[in-house]
Amino acid sequence: MSALTDSSLSSANRKLALAGQLAFLPTGVLTILLGPMLPILSARWALNDRQAGYLFPTQFLAQLAGVQLSAFLLARVGFRPAFLAGLSLMACGVSTVYVGAPWLGFASVAVYGLGVGLIIPTDNLLVAEIHPHSRASAVSVLNFFWGVGAVLCSLLVAWSNAHGLLTVFFGLVALSLLLTLVAVYNLPFPGAVKSDHTPVAWRKIWASPAAWLFAVVFFLYPGAETAVGGWIGSYASRMGMHGTSMASTMPAFFYVAMMLGRGPGSLLLPRLPERRVLQVGYGLGAVGIGLLLWSSTVPGVIASALLVGLSFAALYPIAVARLSHHYGIAARSIGSVMFSLAAVGPAMIPWLVGVISNATGNLRTGLLVPLVATVLLFFVHLTDW
Repeated sequence: MSALTDSSLSSANRKLALAGQLAFLPTGVLTILLGPMLPILSARWALNDRQAGYLFPTQFLAQLAGVQLSAFLLARVGFRPAFLAGLSLMACGVSTVYVGAPWLGFASVAVYGLGVGLIIPTDNLLVAEIHPHSRASAVSVLNFFWGVGAVLCSLLVAWSNAHGLLTVFFGLVALSLLLTLVAVYNLPFPGAVKSDHTPVAWRKIWASPAAWLFAVVFFLYPGAETAVGGWIGSYASRMGMHGTSMASTMPAFFYVAMMLGRGPGSLLLPRLPERRVLQVGYGLGAVGIGLLLWSSTVPGVIASALLVGLSFAALYPIAVARLSHHYGIAARSIGSVMFSLAAVGPAMIPWLVGVISNATGNLRTGLLVPLVATVLLFFVHLTDW
């Protein structure tokens, strides 16, 4: 009976892992959608860099609200409601993002941002929880599927824009989300954890330096990643790459390198010291962003994007795995804080890039922000915590 039960649980976990991976394909599309769309929306709505930069806090502050809602749902009713609500909201938001005036576009970005905020922590914590002996590897595989979505987003936005089919593309993304919702609806998601233990001791947690270091990582890394992926298309377009469709393909180089790094990385991570991987990743990432700012040609930008994407590939999966390992079941609650910071960082850092660029008239100056963030993260991981 015990062996049969274990086999049943293993099968259920495999189905849940597959559900998480399927959901992360369109999640990757929507998380980075503003990157390839930024040159298109700026031209369509006549936005300067400061105005276009407000799209990032619109998405990621809504995502922050989604993270908070996910924490409430995970603690009280388990994974299912957060997972399904996230898919529904993303479908609603993406279906209207390009069909009307700027105010409707901003509202649609907020709606799908809310859905992304529900899905990202829910999916990451779900996969980490059902793979207690291979968290980093399992989360890396999950985020590989996110990377596939991110790459497809850049390429399909460019192709759809060139053929006047952006509205059709967004409709198909919405349909895929709804079909995924139907497919996963009856899966056995873990419910709320019933416990007689005392609530999470927040004062004790925040007395630990590790909590503050996790906070720094979850704020700076997603912000730096979003800033590079979000602005690289605009950066290349100002270096002689003519046409918004061509510029919109630039984030694909960044995300395809990240995706390819996460594929083999999931096999290598169990065999490598995580701290060393983090040090090398942040070090090479800083070098790559530095080369991006030094480059004066489009091929140089492409090479830099590939280096940064490959360097960043394993960093976020390791951060999530370490959080889950460090706090155990309590990560469901503590994760709300960390994933909230992972929404605030992408809201603030890319926005700051736009503000500095608009003030100085030089996007290269604005992109110093993710460089500084990556350098700081390198130094954070020099010690073992």
